[in-house]
Amino acid sequence: MSLWLDFLSASIRYVDLPTMGKTRIAEAGVGNPETLILMHGVGGHIEAYAKNVVELGKTYHIVAFDFVGHGYSEKKTDIEYAIDDYVEQLRELLDSLGVTSAHISGESLGGMVAGTFAVKYPQYTKTLILNTAGGIPIVSEKGHQDVADLASLSKSTMGKAPTFESVRDRMRWLFYKGNWGQISDELVETRLKIYSSEGYQKTAPLIFERVARVAAGKSGFPMLELEKIACPALMLWTLHNPIHDVAAAEAALPRLQNGQLYVMKTPAGHWPQYEDSVEFNAVVSRFIDTGKA
Repeated sequence: MSLWLDFLSASIRYVDLPTMGKTRIAEAGVGNPETLILMHGVGGHIEAYAKNVVELGKTYHIVAFDFVGHGYSEKKTDIEYAIDDYVEQLRELLDSLGVTSAHISGESLGGMVAGTFAVKYPQYTKTLILNTAGGIPIVSEKGHQDVADLASLSKSTMGKAPTFESVRDRMRWLFYKGNWGQISDELVETRLKIYSSEGYQKTAPLIFERVARVAAGKSGFPMLELEKIACPALMLWTLHNPIHDVAAAEAALPRLQNGQLYVMKTPAGHWPQYEDSVEFNAVVSRFIDTGKA
């Protein structure tokens, strides 16, 4: 199915935020009582949730959005692209939409933002879903190599015109190898168009400089303060997640006050919401509705 067909019946629009500017959102299920926020990873965009917005919107009010500097949101060059910048964008978005509390889900970088948001703004956070999230210690040599590979692949899409091949290779990093067939030409072309834009070419070095620092063994992103997260939290993981494997998630889990770990049954990598949307949507719905993974 095409991205266009996946998003049919969803609203794709822009919201102007006070400091973070134009923010592109995909929205479905307006009027449903429970709001679920979906946040993508570094270098990502709302199309990461093409298979989730409409389906989950049958039950919940769904909002996926492009982070500042990403996708088709504002390309600011006067911020550091620190986690707190994304946290404040989320707060401004919720306020602009009139949402006083929500279920917050984030993948990779989005998970770091979600976890940090839950600590800083607990009054906004009903539940937390850390989807293959960053911000926890890397416990394997493969994990460190995965970071280096990500930094290298990301660099190949900056400073020069990205190509279909360089973007495809960057996207393959996200998927379990057995799922590479899900990476359609349309998905690659969508990201290629974003990465080729003048605005993104200006913000990408600022965004990925933090990834490069992690790859060099320096501090690029802060660790999540898991012990301070009071709301129910689900760590949603995969068997083939790069950087942070299942052992990393298992080591982090006891630090949560009220946490659970669910490992996808279907082989998946860093994009479980796309690699098996049926299982992902079911797990997320069950957790929101019952508090159980």
